[in-house]
Parts: sequence; C-alpha cells; structure tokens
Amino acid sequence: MKILSMTATFGKLDHQTLTLEQGLNIIEAPNEWGKSTWCAFLISMLYGIDTSARNTKTTLADKERYAPWSGSPMSGRMELEWNGRNITIERHTKGRLIFGEFRAYETDSGLDIPELTASNCGQMLLGIERSVFLRAGFLRLTDLPVTQDDALRRRLNNLVTTGDESGTGDKLAQTLKDLKNKCRFNRTGLLPQAENERDQLQRKLNQLQELNSQQEKCLTRLSQLEDMIRQLENHKATLEYEASLEDNRRITQAIQSHKEAEDAYQAQLARCAQLPSQEETTHALQLGKNLQQQTQQLRGQLHALPAMPQPPQAPGVFQDRTPEQAIDDAQADFSAMQSGTQRKKSTRLWKLVGCIGCVLSAGLAAVSILLSLPAPLLIAGLALLLLCAGLTVSGFIREKGINRELNRILTQYGNLDPSTWVSLAANYASAQAAYQQANMAYLTQKAELAEKEAALTSQIEAFTQGKPLQEALDFWQQSAGAQEALEAAKRNLALAKSHAETLQAMVKTVPQPTEPDTLNAPWENTLFLLSKATEELQLNRQRLGQLQGQAEALGQEDDIRKALKAVNHRIEKLEDTYQALELALRALSSASNELQRRFAPRISKRAQELFCKLTDGRYPRLTLGEDLSLSTAAEQEDVLHSIQWRSDGTADQQYLALRLAVAEELTPNAPLILDDALVRFDDVRLSQALQILKEEAESKQVLLFTCQSREKFLTQGG
Repeated sequence: MKILSMTATFGKLDHQTLTLEQGLNIIEAPNEWGKSTWCAFLISMLYGIDTSARNTKTTLADKERYAPWSGSPMSGRMELEWNGRNITIERHTKGRLIFGEFRAYETDSGLDIPELTASNCGQMLLGIERSVFLRAGFLRLTDLPVTQDDALRRRLNNLVTTGDESGTGDKLAQTLKDLKNKCRFNRTGLLPQAENERDQLQRKLNQLQELNSQQEKCLTRLSQLEDMIRQLENHKATLEYEASLEDNRRITQAIQSHKEAEDAYQAQLARCAQLPSQEETTHALQLGKNLQQQTQQLRGQLHALPAMPQPPQAPGVFQDRTPEQAIDDAQADFSAMQSGTQRKKSTRLWKLVGCIGCVLSAGLAAVSILLSLPAPLLIAGLALLLLCAGLTVSGFIREKGINRELNRILTQYGNLDPSTWVSLAANYASAQAAYQQANMAYLTQKAELAEKEAALTSQIEAFTQGKPLQEALDFWQQSAGAQEALEAAKRNLALAKSHAETLQAMVKTVPQPTEPDTLNAPWENTLFLLSKATEELQLNRQRLGQLQGQAEALGQEDDIRKALKAVNHRIEKLEDTYQALELALRALSSASNELQRRFAPRISKRAQELFCKLTDGRYPRLTLGEDLSLSTAAEQEDVLHSIQWRSDGTADQQYLALRLAVAEELTPNAPLILDDALVRFDDVRLSQALQILKEEAESKQVLLFTCQSREKFLTQGG
C-alpha cells in the first residue's frame, strides 16, 4: 500500500493537505508544525478513533486531544494505491460521533468498495491489527522500545514457525482458556456456582438439623412448663380455698362486730337522751371557754397593774411650799443675794472713802494747830473730820445689816450654790407635775379594770347561775364528750355495717382441691411464677411454630441430601474437567513457548545485521530474548550486555534495528513511518540509518518526519 495524499481537519490541521511519493519521503518541519498530528491522523484514518477512551491525570483522550482548533467537525481524506487500484477513504464526524461516518471508494470512478469498512479498514489495507502496526511499522522517539502484546506475539510466532497467520494454535489456546474460565474464573464459572449451590445446600441441611434440635428442646421445655403450670394452678386453688375459709371467718367476725357496734350506739344514744342538744352544748361550751379566757386575761391585767405612784420628796428649803411658791422664793432669794452682794461692795467703798477723809481731815487739823493757822481753817478741818468719821461709822452699821440679811438667806439653803437654787426649785416642780400625771393614769386604768371585772362577773353569774365557773365548764365538757362518743359510735356502726356487707358481697364458694398440694410458695410468689411460666409457655409455643415454619421452608431433609449428593457429583466432574484443561493449556503453552523460541533467531539475525550496519560494524553481536529484550556486545567485549548499559543514541539504534527487522517480517506492504525517531543519532550513524531506510524504501513507502535539516542534507549527498 502506498499513500498518495492526506487532507485533514484534525487538531491544529485545518483542511491542510500533505502529498507523498513512492519511496523515502522526508518531511522536515520545526517543532509544533504538526508532524506528530499528521502521524496520529494517519493512524486514526486507518483504524478510527476510540470514542470510549477517557482522560487520565497525565494524558488526554485522542478525541479531545485532536479536536480541531478551528471548531470545525473532525474529518479527513486519504488517497491510496492498494492492490493496483487508486482508492480514497474518508472519515467525517456524524452528529456527536467523531469520525462516525466512513466511506471507501475508487478514486477515478467513485464506486464504493464494500469490503472496506470503518472497523476493518486498517486490517484490510495493511494486513495487521492496530497494535501490531504501532509496534512494527510506526516508529516514534518515545515508542522505539518494542513491547509484546498478544497480537504481535501471535503474528511473529505463526509467521516465523508455520507461515500461517490463521492462528489455529492461539484459537485452540483461547478455546481451552474459555472452557477453563467457564469452569472457574476467579469467583465465577460453573465450579463456583456448583460450590455455592453445595454450600447453600449444606447450610440448609445444617440449618434444618439445628432447627430440629431446637424443636426437640422447645418441646421438652413445653412439657416442663405445662407440668409446672399444673402444679402452680393446683397450689393457687389450694391457696384460694384456704383464703375462702379465712374469708368466712372474717365475715363471721364482721357480723359480730356490727352487732356490738349497734349495741354500743343504742346505749350511748340512751345516755345522751337526758343531755342538752349537741348545738346547745357546743354553744355553751364555747361561751364558757371564752368567759374563762377573759377571766384569765383580766387577772393577768390586774397582776400587771403597776404600784400606785408616790409623790416626790420636797427639798428641805422648800418644805410646806407649793412648786410655784418654791420657784418664786428661789428666784426672789437669788435676786436678793445678788443685790446684797452689790450693796456690800458699795458700802465697803463708802467706808474706805470715810477712813481716808478722816485721815486727811485729822492731818489738816494737826497742821493748822502746829502751824497756828487761822481758826476758820482749823474749824473746817475738824468739821470735815467729824463728817468723815460719821460716814465711816454709818458704813460699818450698814454692812453689818447687809451681812445679817445675807446670812439669813444662806442659812435657808445650807451649802447649796446660789446658782442651783432656781434649778432645784424647777426640778421639784417637774417631779411634782410628773407624779400628778402618773397618778391620774394609774387611777384611770384601775377604774377601767374594775369596770371590766364587774361586767365579767355579771356575765359569769348569768352563765353559771350562781355556780363556780369551772364546775359549769365541767358539766358542759361532759355533755360534749357524750355527744362525741355518740357520733363515734354512729361512725363505728356505719363502718362495721359497710365492712360486713362488703365481705358478704365478696364471698364466693371455692371447692376444695382434689390433688395434693406439694408447694409452699406464698400467694404473691405463686402468681408471679404462674404468670412467668404462662408467658414462657406462650413464647415457646410461638417459637415452636416459627421453628416448624422455618423447617418447612427449608424443605425435606431427604430431598436436600439427594440434591447435595448430586451437586457433589457434578463438582467432582467439573474439577476433573478443570484439571484436564489446565494440563492441556500447560502443554499448549509449552509448545507455544518452544515455537516462540524458534522465531527469535530469525528476527535476531536480521536485527543484528541492521544494528551492525547502523554502528559501522562496532557491534557485531545481538541477541533477542523471548520478551523481545535486546542484548549486544561490541567487538572488544566478551560478554553480552543489556540495553541499560548503552547510551541513549545506541539504545535508539538497537530499537530501530529490531523495529525494522520486525516490520520486514510482519508489514512488508505497509508504509514505514518514523516520527523524530533519529534525533539522537550522530551524523555517522544517521547517515547509515538513512542508507538503510533508502533500501527499505525500494520495497515500501517510508515517511520520515523530522525537525532537523540533517536528513535532507545527508540524503542529497551533502
């Protein structure tokens, strides 16, 4: 198959066309030009897009990654040369189904090619599945290592060993595997189903046996409970019979008590017939108690009456004087005392002046005599002397009279300070006024109590009719006691009557039990035990019914055992079949591995030739493992080393050699596509790789996408 042109509305490509030729096509373009997009478009046109793929954390699904940037529906067209015919395939988006519309037709005539469909297009044109083409004929820098999958392994195995790609061995292996999985696959298959059925039947059988055991225990317990209830019922009947005997005795006692109460009531009624009525007794008793209480209160008031107040003692100086006279006399004496003291002072001054005049006049007379002054002067001096002497004598006489008057006043008050005379008289007047007021209050209170006592005495005489108050109270209290006793007898009679009637109404005839009583539990415990036993009996009957229903739902034990035996027999046959299938698969796998080991040398030989040529003879030895892993040795190396020992460029060259060897075997007619697969080659090895690709291009179309200009330069012989 040869690709002539591709037109794409795919990712960043918007109705762009890429024209190709037979042989080696080198498409040089910078990064982000769309080289990888063209490669993805080519794969999608041949094999379609997986619309069920979902995004992951690290990658986008192709349907979203290559959605047209322009917003147009995804579409594409490829013109091909296939089996000598020029054909065109087209894919368009139909509604929400990406690339959902497919058409393949002859380019010149436009006639449809019915054998090509959307699902088998790539398989028909290239002869291989999508996964095989991606691992054999499609080389990208990130996908150079060749990893196995079932389709690639099957094609290599069948092609190299038998030349037949029908895959009969794989089909047989798949058939055996399907049969094995039908028997058992994890927890599914005929064996797990049969085992589950067996386990269910065994559980049913165990449950049925357990239910039967529980039924037997339940029946045993029911028998025990029925016997216990029978004994308790008999003990209860015995207690009821004994209680009925006690009830009859109590009724007899109640009737006797009723008769005694009737007699007591009649006797008390007769005693009360001669007594005042209850209302009169109550009124009189209340009145007598009130009078007694008033008497006690009056006695208390009389006892609490203070003593009669005594008049105040008059001071000695004020004896036989009224308080008003005492105050007037004290004020007059105090004024006279002050006046006498002042007159005494003036008298003393008079005496002093007279004495001085006598001395001066006597001196004047003596001087007149001595000096023989004229007689008139002497006479004047003598006259003055006589006057002064008279004045002095009269002063003494007057002072003596004043002292006598003052002594008389002071003698009346004794040693009292004159300043206290008026206050002493005033205190005496206040004490006298207080005495008169207290005496008036005392007399008033005494008169009131006397009046109350007279009124109370009159009431008591009217109540007692001349008898002592306590004697009258005793009579009425005895009358009240008799009335109360009558009421009590009446109440006792009613109570005894009611009690007797109630007992007679409750009495019932209880037959004597015929069965001996072996229990001695009291009445309360008997009822409690009987209630518990009855309740447990009911619950056990319900439980027995439930157990019987569950057992019936499980089925008959014989039927379950027969079914269990049949299932065990089926499991034995399935296990034999499963083991036989395992043996067959192991034998087939061993044969397949042997065949796989046979195709490795053929692929390994061709990969070794290509790798030796790529490295200009430096690595003459290369081996291929069963898992398509590579090991190589340089000329000077004695030991083969895995690819981890080599540089990135050498590793890329090893993978390229293996890819080309696999492609020669599996995709002889399919294009070989390389997407930046040679970027880590040095110039020498790149030149060797281009030479190999030119040789490959002689038999198939080769598309080399690159972001470098070295490929074209080296191809043109630069």
